[in-house]
Amino acid sequence: MAAPFSPESRRLRSHVGNLIKADPTHPEIPAARRDLRAARLADHIQATLDAIPPLTDDQCATVAALLRPGVEA
Repeated sequence: MAAPFSPESRRLRSHVGNLIKADPTHPEIPAARRDLRAARLADHIQATLDAIPPLTDDQCATVAALLRPGVEA
């Protein structure tokens, strides 16, 4: 199931496309793609959270630890 694109994801997708269209070797493309992937991950997380019962504090800590390399829950 693909999460719907948030307005921020749509904006970032457009930004990446415009950069590539203007200059496929533009130095900002890797950072713009990273930002788009982070926004899409947030979209997916939000869609998942909307579809399940609320997480416990321990479950939230475990999930948050996945986003912080080197930190254990």
